[in-house]
Amino acid sequence: MPNDAYNEPAVALPTASMPLLGFGTWQIEDADAPAAVSSALEAGYRHIDTATGYANERGVGRAVAESGLDRDEVFITTKLPPEHGGRERQTISESLDKLGVDQLDLWLVHWPPNGEATPAVWEQVIAAQQDGLTKAIGVSNYSLAQIDELIDATGVTPSVNQVRWSPAEYDVAFAQGLAERGVVLEGYSPFKASNLQDPTFLRIAEAHDADAAQVIVAWHIAHEFVVIPKSSQPERIRSNARGVTFQLTEDEVAAIDALGTSAR
Repeated sequence: MPNDAYNEPAVALPTASMPLLGFGTWQIEDADAPAAVSSALEAGYRHIDTATGYANERGVGRAVAESGLDRDEVFITTKLPPEHGGRERQTISESLDKLGVDQLDLWLVHWPPNGEATPAVWEQVIAAQQDGLTKAIGVSNYSLAQIDELIDATGVTPSVNQVRWSPAEYDVAFAQGLAERGVVLEGYSPFKASNLQDPTFLRIAEAHDADAAQVIVAWHIAHEFVVIPKSSQPERIRSNARGVTFQLTEDEVAAIDALGTSAR
């Protein structure tokens, strides 16, 4: 891996390579997005996650354009709002325009529309991929049953399911269910549900001259879960990325796993 870029480690999607470390932009205002995303790209992040619903795609796109990086060096994800069913093509076209790119790397259905799997929306997402508007497609906040409904209806498996995920929310059955279906698990809000003062994190952090947040990032990487920590502070953005630079032992991973919901 180049010293200045975290394009590796990565997970292979059918049509793309997705860096396991991404930069989340939820709740970052459009006006603040250029500075935050620029800080992330300067720190070596090569995967940026946004969404139509975040209303910051234009700011994200500006940072990517001004970074000096080639388009194929930055993995860009955005998302279709669930209420945009019937406006899928219009929505992705607007996202491409705001981001200033010709093709997404990944387009996700942000939530199940009306709480339902809704294969009709998924069919339009598939069509957008077939027409070259996005390399890969997936979903966010879907259950295993809802993913199965999409697969049964269309024969096309989502490449990714982005869900709220952290050591505290670790669910072995859910993670294995996605893996069995060939769906990559991508986790957002990796720090929110976990107690960063938990003795397990502090002990492991001390062993690696790290902090608890870095240990949580490293835990995601050990499992090959994609993780998208978010911050608007340049120092914290750089610090979070250090979680991909050291490797946890099997015993350390198991100790963190034991903090999860499936261990209770």
